[in-house]
Amino acid sequence: MERLKTEIKLDGEPRHENIGEKRWRDWRWQVKNAVKDIDTFEDMLGISLPAEMRETTEKTLEKFPLSITPYYLSLMNRERLEIDPIFRQAFPSPKELERTDFEMEDPLAEDRDSPVPGVTVRYPDRALFLVSNLCAMYCRHCTRKRKVGRVDSVPNRKRIQDGIDYIRSNPAIRDVLVSGGDPFLLSTDYLDWILGEIRSIEHVEIVRIGTRTPVVLPFRITENLVSMLKKHHPLWINTHFNHPREMTTDSQKALAMLADAGIPLGNQSVLLAGVNDSPVIIKKLVHLLVKNRVRPYYLFQCDMSEGLNHFRTPIGKGIEIVESLIGHTSGYARPMYVIDAPGGGGKIPIQPNYQLSRSGSKLVLRNYEGVITTYQEPENYHEPDPEAIEATLNHKTSDFPEVVGICRLLCDDNSDISIKPSSSN
Repeated sequence: MERLKTEIKLDGEPRHENIGEKRWRDWRWQVKNAVKDIDTFEDMLGISLPAEMRETTEKTLEKFPLSITPYYLSLMNRERLEIDPIFRQAFPSPKELERTDFEMEDPLAEDRDSPVPGVTVRYPDRALFLVSNLCAMYCRHCTRKRKVGRVDSVPNRKRIQDGIDYIRSNPAIRDVLVSGGDPFLLSTDYLDWILGEIRSIEHVEIVRIGTRTPVVLPFRITENLVSMLKKHHPLWINTHFNHPREMTTDSQKALAMLADAGIPLGNQSVLLAGVNDSPVIIKKLVHLLVKNRVRPYYLFQCDMSEGLNHFRTPIGKGIEIVESLIGHTSGYARPMYVIDAPGGGGKIPIQPNYQLSRSGSKLVLRNYEGVITTYQEPENYHEPDPEAIEATLNHKTSDFPEVVGICRLLCDDNSDISIKPSSSN
């Protein structure tokens, strides 16, 4: 393994001296030379970790594997590793072994809500389809640490086909999120086949892909890959930038290639203690995202996965960050702050309280400056006529999926007056 000689500058751009430009920009070379042990990490950065840190890290690696691309490694500030946001996201911490009573291996109940291996159905019209368990880098805050990088979790072609067959047999599914691992770690031809099979399903309207390669392996976004993706429109891609330092020139080029191909781009950040738990950092990040045609989509509260307690912030910190954005930057630059509810409850939005009070005819509201105002409700509002809805849509309302939960209680044509648990402990 060659030592990675880098000069880290404030703009976060890597400067590599002894690795040829062609090899450096070859995504396969990056994957092949990913850092997977402490010796290689030290050798490539040209540093020596303290003996105690090496020992605790080795113990962590016995449970949670390590993988860092040379590219992402080159973004680290080796002079200040202890506070570096790139290092914290990529390098194991002994705190990952400090499991608390409320942490879970599968906090989002993805395995429980899986009708066939690799497919999770949480919402009435959507399906999560896990097609890979490999990533270019193993993020230390990953909610799927139970699977990523483990040989026994690699989905074979039969399992992929079983997932496709399940989606095909369920006409309520109109939106498929292809995730993993990272789907872009598959070969272009194999991913082309998967997307083609999903696209051939008549009732699937939207295909989304979740990938972190623009962040940790931007060289994976090749002309060949983009050309293949364009065949499968309408296609959406969500990526995962957590810190402004990750938005390098190479990442910006990768995003531009995808956006120029007509692919709408979104970003899902995770709020991480010691990485981006600051209004200043998040505001800088969202501005860089929209500048590069990426819509800030979600700001996730860190999940209660096993070994992530040291990354979690109080909910109040997330609300503070949202408050710092509302009214202080463009609406399309504001992500939705959400908690992915433990136990498979789905995403729950968390926002500052702008509705102060309500009567039968008025709302009392505050704005981002603290100004208090009222909004008058309309006096003569009538609910839409179901027959008129059918006429405008050329659809019978009975053809739509049955509503559930709170939405069902709000329906005027529904006689339910309460929601009752199906079982009790």
